Amino acid sequence: MFPQMLCSSSALLLCASFAALVLWAALFRKTSRAGGVPSLPRVPLLGSLPWVAASGLPPHLLFTRISKRLGPLFALHLGSQYTLVVNSYDLAREVLQTRGKDFAGRPFMVTTDLLTRGGKDIAFCDYSPLWKSHRRLVHSAFTLFGEGSGRLQDIVLSSVDDLLQELCGAGRALDPFSAITRAVTNVVCTLVFSATYRPHDPELQQVIQYTNGIVQTLATGALVDIYPWLKYFPNSTLRKLKQCIRVRDKLLQRKFDQHKVSVSDSDSGDPCDLLDALLRGQSDAKSEVISDDHVLMTAAEAFGAGVETTSTAILWIIAYLLHHPEIQTRAQKELEEQLGQRPVRMSDRTRLPFVEAVIQEGLRIRPVSPILLPHSAMQPTSLGGHPVKTGTRVLVNMWAIHHNPQIWKQPDLFRPERFLDEHGERFSPPGFMPFGAGPRVCVGESLARLELFLFVSSLLQRVSFSVPPAEPVPDLRGRLGVVLQPLPYRLQVTPRPGWGAVEKQD
Repeated sequence: MFPQMLCSSSALLLCASFAALVLWAALFRKTSRAGGVPSLPRVPLLGSLPWVAASGLPPHLLFTRISKRLGPLFALHLGSQYTLVVNSYDLAREVLQTRGKDFAGRPFMVTTDLLTRGGKDIAFCDYSPLWKSHRRLVHSAFTLFGEGSGRLQDIVLSSVDDLLQELCGAGRALDPFSAITRAVTNVVCTLVFSATYRPHDPELQQVIQYTNGIVQTLATGALVDIYPWLKYFPNSTLRKLKQCIRVRDKLLQRKFDQHKVSVSDSDSGDPCDLLDALLRGQSDAKSEVISDDHVLMTAAEAFGAGVETTSTAILWIIAYLLHHPEIQTRAQKELEEQLGQRPVRMSDRTRLPFVEAVIQEGLRIRPVSPILLPHSAMQPTSLGGHPVKTGTRVLVNMWAIHHNPQIWKQPDLFRPERFLDEHGERFSPPGFMPFGAGPRVCVGESLARLELFLFVSSLLQRVSFSVPPAEPVPDLRGRLGVVLQPLPYRLQVTPRPGWGAVEKQD
């Protein structure tokens, strides 16, 4: 979210208003060095923003281009904020793992502070003993409810059935974006508060609308995160964001209150959903107090992190399969040989290495978060041998790492074989970190991987995707908002022989 503001229309307008910056044009052809690190030029108040905005490129592509000239580590200024940009696997590993605790902080941002009730979530909260206690609680809740049980499998497969009914029931070429977003949203709703909706249920539509509203407002590039004093002036982006948050919190508070009553009335039994598991674990948190706000913001974050990212990853994978029908055929052949007519289960992941490789390659070639959430130095440290002051912001350009030709041969080609060894077994090359790593690794990584596997494998087992006659293949350039989304495309869905794609599986 943070890097998207670099190419916002607001930033461009602000930059354009400073006509005097023409006097600095000669500087744009040169770079300086700060602390021994090559640095983009900067001007008073705006920092490096004019140079960045003038490129016309989204940040991940611009940073990748700059790294070819300045090297894998360079600096820029977002307003007055000194920021390091990491573009190599070795440096990323140093930030995320080797010195992971040194760089485990999160910088303050006005929009995320509003979104998380002052940092009471996992992703945007600054590193602290309270955050560690909260993360342990969330991880335990995920383990109780999802990773260690068949409950998640049942939820996802039920949502897959509903998705297939909708896709196959259309009987014509269609845009899959809305249907897939609804299906993934339904998974999260069931996971978080045990609500399973039909496609046009009013409450489901409300969840989708406020989630989309939050995503759209954040994607416009909130300049207030660079200049916090702007929050005291009329701001349409903040106004819309606050409205969406109010709608979100009203719904979640109602679900929370219902769960609190049911938990207090129940003495035993396994948790029925994430809210249930969090409430049961809340009182067991020993070292720090986990408030009701922490529980609510965890539930809210499950939507922000779980819907947009998973649905986008599925849409990218399908888009690439439309470009490469031979890969789709090979994955379906593996499913036939290994499973026959039996529905997919979580335990089948090791039996379906090529299907897994298709998913991994999709996450590599189009990382949902091409630039990871910003890190902040918690104490004086170093990076790549250069001193780093406390409070320095660090951006990890995952796009550059996933498209480095020194790691990935022909990185712009979709080749699932990268994730298979010479025996055709699963293989994870170095330089592949779609969920980050270290102390700040995505807490829901295991759940996300299982969800992606069940969605993609079940869809490929039961239907085939093809480009409608006389229509183009999907445009693979994508558009950058909160995540890197594919541009809208249309497809045709054909049930595979032997599969009643429109009938619910038992």
